[in-house]
Amino acid sequence: MTSPATLPAADAAGTRWSARLWGLLITLCIVLFLDGLDVSMIGVALPSIGKELHLSTSTLQWLVSGYVLGYGGLLLLGGRTADLVGRRKVFLIALAIFAVASLAGGLVSSGPLLILTRFVKGLAAAFTAPTGLSIITTTFAEGPARNRALSIYTVFGAGGYSMGLVFGGLMTGVGWRWTFLLPVPVALIALIAAAVLVRKDGPAEEGGHDLLGALFATSAMLLLVYTVVSAPHAGWGSARSVASFAAVVALFTAFLGVEKRVRYPLVRLGILRRATLVRACLAIVAVAGSYFSFQFIVTLYLQGTLGWSPLQLALGLLPVGLLVALSSVFSDRLVDRFGTGPIIAVTMVVMTVGYALFLRVDTHPSYLTMILPAVLLIGIGWIGFPAINIQATNGISDDEQGLAAGVLQTFMQVGAAIVLAVNTALISGSTGDGSPAAILHSFRPGLILAVVVAGDGAVVALAHFLPGRRAAESADEEVAAVDELELAG
Repeated sequence: MTSPATLPAADAAGTRWSARLWGLLITLCIVLFLDGLDVSMIGVALPSIGKELHLSTSTLQWLVSGYVLGYGGLLLLGGRTADLVGRRKVFLIALAIFAVASLAGGLVSSGPLLILTRFVKGLAAAFTAPTGLSIITTTFAEGPARNRALSIYTVFGAGGYSMGLVFGGLMTGVGWRWTFLLPVPVALIALIAAAVLVRKDGPAEEGGHDLLGALFATSAMLLLVYTVVSAPHAGWGSARSVASFAAVVALFTAFLGVEKRVRYPLVRLGILRRATLVRACLAIVAVAGSYFSFQFIVTLYLQGTLGWSPLQLALGLLPVGLLVALSSVFSDRLVDRFGTGPIIAVTMVVMTVGYALFLRVDTHPSYLTMILPAVLLIGIGWIGFPAINIQATNGISDDEQGLAAGVLQTFMQVGAAIVLAVNTALISGSTGDGSPAAILHSFRPGLILAVVVAGDGAVVALAHFLPGRRAAESADEEVAAVDELELAG
């Protein structure tokens, strides 16, 4: 169904994109940028928020965790809802909720209410992110056109994560409330543009709502994220943590049981037989988990221990964001020429080397010789981010693009939350006499964890090129394709 104000999918296959098609892509990119920005921008503002609202450290961490709870816990439901209800409708409603929650966060003066607005924003992002990705993959034909669109789109997402500290530092200098208010006018402009540019679509011709599966999946995701972010405080071996993890396993088991039996499952389990999707999910966990952990430690050490200002910290990590932005010019051509696998493998290796170089940091680090080389290599690692998204959605049918996007981004958010929680547990021990040297020593295990996580991602990516591995994965892909044909028949 189209109208004069909408875009037909066929336009995307052309070599030249119309202004209207570019407008659609840029609108979706801006929304994804806001999603990523909200994950990392709040970190710089936490000290100012705590001082003004008299919030304890344990309460402040929920300003970060609340967003992750909503985002990571509902991504699967968000992607599948877009497939069933209609992508345009879901995207517009979720974006409107995001804008309202952003405005409320900048106006309230209560800790619990502030945390609630963060949760609602995360919930809205859980619907806009996979829906935006599925709008692109169903609008642009698979091949060079889609690769180009996804490269630009995911660069904006990576840029939101990497530029969050920069914007956070700038906004906190004016006042912490601006970190909440900044997205409001941008989201409203994007909402108006999306209402005009996103192609009208209706609900799926076939399919149903797996409400029981959605309940189990969402409950399991929410409880898992809640458990991993609270376990460092409650104790990983405490009765509460152990019982919570056991409940997560029970919920996931119940979810799998439901998915095997219902006619229209929330997640068709056969999609997980696609080796390309599985590898992409593991790679995105390695990229996001290692970087979030690295950023967390760098913020604590350079800003909290060595006395760097928020703006100094933001400018120090700016090269990561600049490299991500510059990669939008050529990342699609790299994919077209070399394929997704080699790009992911190379960038993951480079990122691992960058984290390893940062292990040289001392109590009086030289930016040019110690910090900048590591930051540049980590930024190069993010150039593989578009290739990961392209790999995850290649070969997936249009009616499951939202599902594939939701699976990928669920791995990213929940996986990164787990890695960050482990990182927090590793560095939460004694800081000795409180000197910079003692604090740096206590942070070393967390820095090593970033190296290990990124290195694991590199190993997974490189394993694809082992003799015999590609043939085995091709066989798995053929089985998955047969399953899809049988379902379609």
